[in-house]
Amino acid sequence: MGDQQKRIGVSCVFVCHDGAGRLLLARRAAGARDEPGRWDCGAGALEFGESFEAAVTREVREEYATEALAISVLGVRNVLRGEPVDSHWVAVVCAVRVDPAAVAIGEPHKFDALGWFAPAELPTPRHSQLDATLALVDLRRF
Repeated sequence: MGDQQKRIGVSCVFVCHDGAGRLLLARRAAGARDEPGRWDCGAGALEFGESFEAAVTREVREEYATEALAISVLGVRNVLRGEPVDSHWVAVVCAVRVDPAAVAIGEPHKFDALGWFAPAELPTPRHSQLDATLALVDLRRF
């Protein structure tokens, strides 16, 4: 890849929770961009001119067919993938409270299952970036 083709993207990564101690994770479907069969939180690229909160609201609606009830920015990660590096994202990590009764798979080509999990009982296999993302989350506050 030539230097002119290298880009840095900005993504909004969101860890959805029910406000009662459980996290929402999605299992990546066979048609997912990467790591099919692995559990992950949600994410999407920030669009030009969009706030972090607007991007998360849009992506939660698209991926989980529900509304974000509360959003808080938790931190930022520098995500470098590949050897040599062929993917570079700045990930703004957010916590998002959602209503568990209103959640559904909104993008079946990307996800084939949803599940609610206690932080100590997260499923496997997990996406390669999930544990680093969850390290920014104070799981005790959910």
